[in-house]
Amino acid sequence: MQDNTFWWRGGVIYQIYPRSFMDSNGDGVGDLPGVTERLEYVASLGVDGIWLSPFFTSPMRDFGYDISDYRDVDPLFGTLGDFKRLLERAHALGLKVIIDQVISHTSDQHPWFQESRMTRGNPRAEWYVWADPNPDGTPPNNWLSIFGGPAWTFDSRRQQYYLHNFLSSQPDLNFHNPEVRTAQLDNMRFWLEMGVDGFRLDTVNFYFHDQHLRSNPALTIDATRTMGAPKENPYTWQRHVYDISRPENVDFLRELRALMDEYPGTTTVGEIGDDTPLERMAEYTSGGDKLHMAYTFDLLNSPRSPAYIRDVLQRFQQFAGDAWPCWALSNHDVVRSATRWGSEECAFAYPRVALALLFSLRGSVCLYQGEELGLPEADVPFERIQDPYGLPLWPDFKGRDGCRTPMPWDDTPLAGFSTIEPWLPVAEAHLPLSVARQQADAESMLNATRRLLRFRHQHPALFDGDMELLELGEALVAFIRQRGSDRLLCVFNLTGQPQTATLPEVREALEHHGFQYEVSGGTLHLPPYQAAYFRL
Repeated sequence: MQDNTFWWRGGVIYQIYPRSFMDSNGDGVGDLPGVTERLEYVASLGVDGIWLSPFFTSPMRDFGYDISDYRDVDPLFGTLGDFKRLLERAHALGLKVIIDQVISHTSDQHPWFQESRMTRGNPRAEWYVWADPNPDGTPPNNWLSIFGGPAWTFDSRRQQYYLHNFLSSQPDLNFHNPEVRTAQLDNMRFWLEMGVDGFRLDTVNFYFHDQHLRSNPALTIDATRTMGAPKENPYTWQRHVYDISRPENVDFLRELRALMDEYPGTTTVGEIGDDTPLERMAEYTSGGDKLHMAYTFDLLNSPRSPAYIRDVLQRFQQFAGDAWPCWALSNHDVVRSATRWGSEECAFAYPRVALALLFSLRGSVCLYQGEELGLPEADVPFERIQDPYGLPLWPDFKGRDGCRTPMPWDDTPLAGFSTIEPWLPVAEAHLPLSVARQQADAESMLNATRRLLRFRHQHPALFDGDMELLELGEALVAFIRQRGSDRLLCVFNLTGQPQTATLPEVREALEHHGFQYEVSGGTLHLPPYQAAYFRL
């Protein structure tokens, strides 16, 4: 029997945002039975597993990233029985199931916080981060919330401030308290016992804070801003030295890994938003005793020139060692890559070569729902905005609703997603790109994605090999992937102009990836938005 313990290493994980995937009961919101109904489609892509964004009990102020019960399903999404049926069906289709874990903070409706805020002497008084005001009544330091304003809210009952890195309704847990760490690990064990295959860990570098509550320094003029927030947000004006990425975090990740190791074949993928994210990724995933893999916002950001991409890969290579990345171009928090990177490029061709690059990098991959269709960012009018992050910074930053609109299953007005007007509007521009339209078209983005994933599985060096960057010209991204004696050269033209490059000596050109190019006299002629693969 094949050992599947390390399925995640080089695996492709399809991210599902349940609210917007499939509505099974006609209330305008996607749910777990809807996900189960569409799992056969997901399996047909050739991915290895799914990641489900939060479906736990929640007041939905931040759409599930504010949890009030870690061990139950919110009625909006179904029941615990529905989740168990989803898990069983996914496993029957050969899909692993990863679920979100938002353990750095809870909802203010969680019983833990309700108890903690009552008095300074109750059993959970120190389960959250509480601090006395300054003598003038102001917050204890200058820390800012990513969602705008101070990271502190005053509570009249305790006459203290509590910390929240996000909404004021998302109080931060105090991970310096061992009881908190034990409680959260126990919550994760609950799902592991049920049979989940791993966790995506929200804001994995936010668990600990500086116990002395020292203020963050201002960002110097020449310093790089954090990629964890848009540039319009004052959060990016600080160096985040004391509020996140504290050294104690590493020890907790070892505790977490010890739990995961009790369940062979399970995995973790951490989300890292940090001032130096690639260094943090390497720190958190090296050594085999912390996270299995992590992703950063380096390729979820706006810069996308070949030079920028090469620089990201080179910086990671410098200190990667045995660290393992999980790369993504889109997710539920950022503008879709077809727009963020491809707005000035060919809408038909650019998403294909971008995915080819993604599928060829050293590491694992997260593929966001609709990315296989080449969906652009949806334009959600102000009166339909739901995201609490988008409202205060509108119109310079419109929030995250544009990447969260319903999945287009067909080209009818409601896209086959629901029978009533959904929670976010169906994007009219998505209807011609629906699953039904693309299924029958051999040259569609959907079928190109399937072809690329088959190609990836046929060449183990692409998902489990080392990577060596090559300089083949300013306009190209090129590297060698090597596994044992198998050495593959991968070259990508992400521009709208034809490019040429002098090739090293190649043994054969690889086929069945769907791209076009010519080689003459040792020179590669690569048309716009094309890729080439060779065995050296």
